[in-house]
Amino acid sequence: MIDIKLIREQKDLVKENIKKKYQDEKLPLVDEVYDLDIKYRECKTNLDNLRNEKNKLSASIGSLMRDKKIDEANKVKDEVGKINLEIPKLEEEEEKLEKEIKTRMMVIPNIIDASVPIGKDDSENVEIEKYGEPVVPSYEIPYHADIINTLDGMDKEAAGRTSGEGFYFLKGDIARLHSALLSYARDFMIDKGFTYYVPPFMIRSDVVTGVMSFKEMEAMMYKIEGEDLYLIGTSEHSMMGRYIGQMLKEEDLPLTMTSYSPCFRKEGGSHGLEERGLYRVHQFEKQEMVVLCKMEDGMDWYNKMWSYTVEFFRSLDVPVRTLECCSGDLADLKVKSCDVEAWSPRQKKYFEVGSCSILGDAQTRRLGIRYKSSEGNKYLCSLNNTVVATPRGLIALIENNYQEDGSILIPKVLQPYMGGKEKIEKK
Repeated sequence: MIDIKLIREQKDLVKENIKKKYQDEKLPLVDEVYDLDIKYRECKTNLDNLRNEKNKLSASIGSLMRDKKIDEANKVKDEVGKINLEIPKLEEEEEKLEKEIKTRMMVIPNIIDASVPIGKDDSENVEIEKYGEPVVPSYEIPYHADIINTLDGMDKEAAGRTSGEGFYFLKGDIARLHSALLSYARDFMIDKGFTYYVPPFMIRSDVVTGVMSFKEMEAMMYKIEGEDLYLIGTSEHSMMGRYIGQMLKEEDLPLTMTSYSPCFRKEGGSHGLEERGLYRVHQFEKQEMVVLCKMEDGMDWYNKMWSYTVEFFRSLDVPVRTLECCSGDLADLKVKSCDVEAWSPRQKKYFEVGSCSILGDAQTRRLGIRYKSSEGNKYLCSLNNTVVATPRGLIALIENNYQEDGSILIPKVLQPYMGGKEKIEKK
């Protein structure tokens, strides 16, 4: 949610930003908020004036009574009575206007950074840089589900019986490799100075609406029937919710956190679910990084965070590239975002394995997260980034380490988490 001062003082900037995001249907909201805000401030001023008048009149009643000016005191009491009838009406009007403004403000997109390329959708995202040489071996790389099944590492049929489409059982060495990847990601981020968390896997609605747009919420979140609880789509949601309504200390900043969680997503829409494979599923696990810092430090942290994901995958000998998200591909709360994509030797192209985003004060303003500074109370800048999400990270690992004999080489950094095992072979 943007600062309403931008609409009061720079309406054209807000409208131009909406156009850059190809959301012209939202343009009328800016003028609506502008007009409602004028009414709201007028109402608030009138209400404040009435309250002040009431306080003055009420204070004078005692003096009049002491001076035996009963008639005058009664007249003042009548005036106070009339004011008491007016105040609730204005309070109701103030609350109504405030609600109408917030409803519109919640769907006006955040101001994107000047460096964001302008484009309508993800087809216009821009490659930034490649890391590592993408290799296509002389032998065929099977589909990842077939590789895993050959190694007796997955059972989607049984998962269909227990849970339906979009779920899976992992087993044996593949399940162990999956866990090794997450454990290594945890330790990798701890070594970067981040504090490790395991957060709640369910959050309340006020946290959900604080961390994402309504459109994202409807497309992603699973609601717990009969309770004000949602299953998290990523641990970023819980980690941001941890500080809802909090006033933080300047000396404690930045807060650098890395959190593990299972993630639950509807995955509706045109892309659908993968019937046989693990690329798009309802449940997966992720190691995330979340940072809360001063606004002026945000871009420095943004560049550090995506570089950590690149470094992580390169330590696994997986070639990756970074892709700048264009304006039309940015979610409404994001200021700037880039994807980290891993090389697929089977498909001979890159696919997304992580995303890094800076959101300015969009989330912290919604959630009321501030810090005390010498210049007054300020909202923090929030950032989030994927270290690794499985099974996508697992797919990249398997494809890039698949051998002609059907085995999978285990990268050296993962071997300690696999009991020293160097290779997964057919049994």
